[in-house]
Amino acid sequence: MKLRNDCDQIVRRAIAAVQPDAAVRRALEGNPFQGGRVVLVAVGKAAWSMARAACDCVGGRLDGGIVITKHGHSEGPIGNLEVWEAGHPVPDDGTFAATSRALELTQDLKPEDRVLFLLSGGGSALFEKPRISKKELSDITEQLLASGADIVEMNTIRKRLSEVKGGRFALACMPAMVETVVLSDIVGDPMDMIASGPAYPDASTCEDAGKIAKKYKLRLSAAAEKCLADETPKELHNVHTQIIGSVRQLCKAAQKACKELGYEPRILAEDVTAEAREVGWNLAQLCLREHDDAGEKKMALIAGGETVVHLRGKGKGGRNQELAFSAMKVIAGQQNMAIFSVGSDGTDGPTDAAGGYVDGDSYEALKNAGLSYEKIDGLVMTGPTGTNVNDFWVALIG
Repeated sequence: MKLRNDCDQIVRRAIAAVQPDAAVRRALEGNPFQGGRVVLVAVGKAAWSMARAACDCVGGRLDGGIVITKHGHSEGPIGNLEVWEAGHPVPDDGTFAATSRALELTQDLKPEDRVLFLLSGGGSALFEKPRISKKELSDITEQLLASGADIVEMNTIRKRLSEVKGGRFALACMPAMVETVVLSDIVGDPMDMIASGPAYPDASTCEDAGKIAKKYKLRLSAAAEKCLADETPKELHNVHTQIIGSVRQLCKAAQKACKELGYEPRILAEDVTAEAREVGWNLAQLCLREHDDAGEKKMALIAGGETVVHLRGKGKGGRNQELAFSAMKVIAGQQNMAIFSVGSDGTDGPTDAAGGYVDGDSYEALKNAGLSYEKIDGLVMTGPTGTNVNDFWVALIG
């Protein structure tokens, strides 16, 4: 129970340290938004928290706006802003209606006006006006999710099927300036890929999109194929962008939390992109080696990034539970050893868990519990966290 309690404390402290509120305030300090109108558009899993912080800073200057976040991630009204909830990871009718409303609010702006655009992970699904039928867009999204395509590959396709992705939202706001504040959920912080880059020049090409479609054998209509051949904006002169948070801060926060609990923490990497099961297996193997050398020391191995899962059946879970599951058999029977993997947004795949926890007793317990993580207290539950900066995973050697 000691390791499990430490897991819960590390998760809570690390996620608390990367809440966007203070970061948004810092980003907006000294920006009085003088001149014309100011319209706020906040999109993503952390949109509500970011919008609330922005209202605290510049609420008196806001001429309204909209917050678009995932179902269950709103915490109530914010000033004079409209708050909408929409589908994730697959867009739904709420997505399309909210995006249309955002475009209405940013129509007919003048050069002296500003759009305060607050962007966080999940925006690819939550901010969408499709250039193809809604049914086909959902089908293509589901194909990509099931294929094992990484987030960059997915967004290269999705931005070409959209009226707002790939820089097209910034074009729609012209001639007004777009002040973009970003909470990054993609390793390496590629601005054109975060939420599919609604207000940033697109570095990917039609050729890239075609190769991805071929690689994953995507089923596409003639209309969708035509969209993939239509190039996105490569220059935008009405955008200023700031990144306020990423997985680097998350790993450092986890490191600090581990140290406060008496562990000697070591960050292994902050930019991991690989199969979840491979990362879990490798982390567990490293944990075994370090355990042999640790002696009486308490150690913590930390890494962050975003893994992928290839679906092979109809099981329910996500990449973090998959990572923990993969590590479980390797550390079976070991004492004073635990591994957990957590999504900073509080959700893992199509579940309400943030991730998974395993220790040396989990393997036998899971077999006796009918392969139910929930029955062996293997789920890490946080609820919606208000932030979204990738995933982190920790190996504890007690």
